[in-house]
Amino acid sequence: MFLLFAFVVPFSLTSAVGQAEPVSDSSYVAAVYEHGVILNPEPHLLLSRSAALQHVRGNLDIYEEQAARAAQQGARILVFPEDGLQGFNFSRSSISGYPETIPDPQQENWNPCTEPGRYNNTEVLQRLSCMARRYNLYLVANMADLQPCPLQTSPSPSCPSDGRWQFNTNVVFRSDGQLVARYHKHNLYFEEAFDTPPQPEIITFDTPFAGRFGLLTCFDILFQEPTVSLVERGVRQLIYPTAWMNQLPLLDAIQIQRAFSLGANVTLLAANIRNDRLIMTGSGIYTPFSATYHHARKGDPEEGRLLVARVPVLDPQWLGQSVATEGSASSAATDPGFCHQESCFDSSHPDATSAVSPSSATFTSSMMYDPFTFVPLNETEGKLDVCDGTFCCHLQYRQLPQGSSKELYALGAFAGTHTVNGRYALQVCALVRCAGLETSSCGQEVEEAETKMDFLLEGRFGTRYVYPSVLASRLSLEQPEHLEKTADGRVTMKHSNMTGGLVTACLYGRMYHLDNE
Repeated sequence: MFLLFAFVVPFSLTSAVGQAEPVSDSSYVAAVYEHGVILNPEPHLLLSRSAALQHVRGNLDIYEEQAARAAQQGARILVFPEDGLQGFNFSRSSISGYPETIPDPQQENWNPCTEPGRYNNTEVLQRLSCMARRYNLYLVANMADLQPCPLQTSPSPSCPSDGRWQFNTNVVFRSDGQLVARYHKHNLYFEEAFDTPPQPEIITFDTPFAGRFGLLTCFDILFQEPTVSLVERGVRQLIYPTAWMNQLPLLDAIQIQRAFSLGANVTLLAANIRNDRLIMTGSGIYTPFSATYHHARKGDPEEGRLLVARVPVLDPQWLGQSVATEGSASSAATDPGFCHQESCFDSSHPDATSAVSPSSATFTSSMMYDPFTFVPLNETEGKLDVCDGTFCCHLQYRQLPQGSSKELYALGAFAGTHTVNGRYALQVCALVRCAGLETSSCGQEVEEAETKMDFLLEGRFGTRYVYPSVLASRLSLEQPEHLEKTADGRVTMKHSNMTGGLVTACLYGRMYHLDNE
């Protein structure tokens, strides 16, 4: 049983999963909007400022409609996606009609709605500010920011040759329209139009209804800066605009969003773009106890989706709790691990292994461009071990076939540095449904499965940053029954009574300290 208060229009893949959240009178209503962005059909052609504004206004009009809907449902905060105003695929020069110079809210107070004349060329900021003010919402949007490089006697090493920085930027407006936060995305993903800021920015803002929130954008979720640094500082409520291109079987948008919320023990308000051609969809409102999410299927006629849910306040300072000093591994407020909820195990599973030897009949197959070592599940139930070098994964399982069709599953392990479309170090244990009955199909993209599975998946990780997920057929999420993490790095995920066939069960370990080696 779980408690989840959602105001969501029924739809095939708008779903809720969770478990009982702590008894508390402290909660708020949050909203995220998955946006079918109106794109510039020729993003590599330079537009005038007036033409760029005309384009953006089409998306702002949709934002206005959704802000009104969110406010009607009691939302206090509304999050729009990355690239939701101008779109993407611009060059550095072709985007130049879109950016506005966004003042630093930490240096000055400015309400664009009530003080529109203070800065020139800030029409988008003014419209967003008035939107927040009109609907009495904290409003988060993503837009392009133009900042001049600092004047120095010699050029800054990080200053582009054209003398200006262009940043992928989240902006936050208070419910009276004041600009209260500005975050420049740190981990860019093939974004020719934008610059990486000279230093990672750790940006938070405070609200009267839920305390402190932190900001990150899209690809940031896979890296230490700023994401883990926010969590380690006690920030337990994160805002996440994204334009995420889904990649099964390990990095579907809702899969990594849910996994991060569980693994870091945080609330994540995630708003994605909807674009079938680029396989973009997947948004949600996640807490360690519940998930309200939407994942469109290709061909669904609806282009946008507003999600609204009541969620508990997690900011420890707002709740009157004490926040442990940074770096304290024992603090529930700062340790991104499991078992800060009543439902977690306190003791080791009696069948858990302290040391494993790999099972026979292993094979190597590419998954997410990484060479995973796999072992097939040849029986309807049993125990398996598989290792990649010294990193080993253990599985206890019982298959519950639902139909006449036969499905092949495999247990995979990978320990190494991922190097395709980004560089980051991993340790991963994954139980996956293979695309066919040949072992060479294991690791390929699969969206549907019939076989339900009771399982215990376990690994001993060289990091405390491990993110768990269970993805079921037709891109639905399941909440693991038990998650356990011990001081020696052993992480265990146990689940049964699945509502759909198993596509992927994963423990996704991030070895942040090895990223640069």
